[in-house]
Amino acid sequence: MCAKKMTYRDALKEAISEAMRNDSRVFLMGEDVARYGGTYAVTKGLAKEFGEDRIRDTPLSESAFTGAGIGAALGGMRPIVEIMTVNFSLLALDQIINNAATIRHMSGGQFRIPLVIRMATGSGKQLAAQHSHSLEVMYAHVPGLKVICPATVEDARGMLQAALDDPNPVIMFEHVSLYNMSDEIEDNTKVDLKSAKIRRSGEDITLITFGGSLHKTLQAAEELAAQNIDCEVLDLRSLRPLDHDAILASIRKTHRAVVIEEGWRSFGVAAEIMALVMEKAFYELDAPIARACGVEVPIPYAKHLEDASVPQVPDIVAKVQEVLNSDV
Repeated sequence: MCAKKMTYRDALKEAISEAMRNDSRVFLMGEDVARYGGTYAVTKGLAKEFGEDRIRDTPLSESAFTGAGIGAALGGMRPIVEIMTVNFSLLALDQIINNAATIRHMSGGQFRIPLVIRMATGSGKQLAAQHSHSLEVMYAHVPGLKVICPATVEDARGMLQAALDDPNPVIMFEHVSLYNMSDEIEDNTKVDLKSAKIRRSGEDITLITFGGSLHKTLQAAEELAAQNIDCEVLDLRSLRPLDHDAILASIRKTHRAVVIEEGWRSFGVAAEIMALVMEKAFYELDAPIARACGVEVPIPYAKHLEDASVPQVPDIVAKVQEVLNSDV
């Protein structure tokens, strides 16, 4: 295989381009995706290559164009719907939850919805409360959807390729802090939609995270290594399905854990993982499992307040130290 360096943004673009070249049923639609090239420039230049029939600018109605995507999928097409930001996806909840997630079940398996919905998520760009929240857990709660959160360049391309091959609806969350990140990746690396991945092996404590929090967590692990604390970092990658086996295997190895997510603490992804560990691996724990989550406020605009509202490297380090000092 040949390795090449690209950004997270270009990895997504390459996956979309490859799918469109290989399958005439694939098309993409959303706000400002054609002539403007997408708010985060993922689709820049694609309209010139594929034409505006296949890279379609839509009206400012998430419910309408998401519903059109569901209809197109039912009709045999393989649409990609780009929603500008996760907050705007709330306008399409009826279509996503009442239609995309349920039609296969309600039809007794007669109909499938090969639909990929991509959306930006997370804070860090000073886009304030209506553009910056992390609502992944809302969609991960819904049976009938797959929910993926690629945090690396390789996963951005590989997981989108896999999502486009899936016969059922996939929601893909792209953290806004990742688009400019670059890395070398191999051609045609396959990434499945259901497996977590250990990003750093360790013996003392497991740090469980996903999406934009992965790189802060890896940085925290490096700082803790200087204190002779050996952290294992587990990247969930997929929230539905959730890789129970990988989570429990790491817990049984280290016997301690901290879960890190940008989403609000109450009823979040971290809470679900903590419940899983308590149900399936309680007697493996040498200390109470802990979480570092977003503060329960709307994301502020001011940079210092925005940073304070979600877990940062010092917060993760402090939480790990707290767990290691609370052995039972």
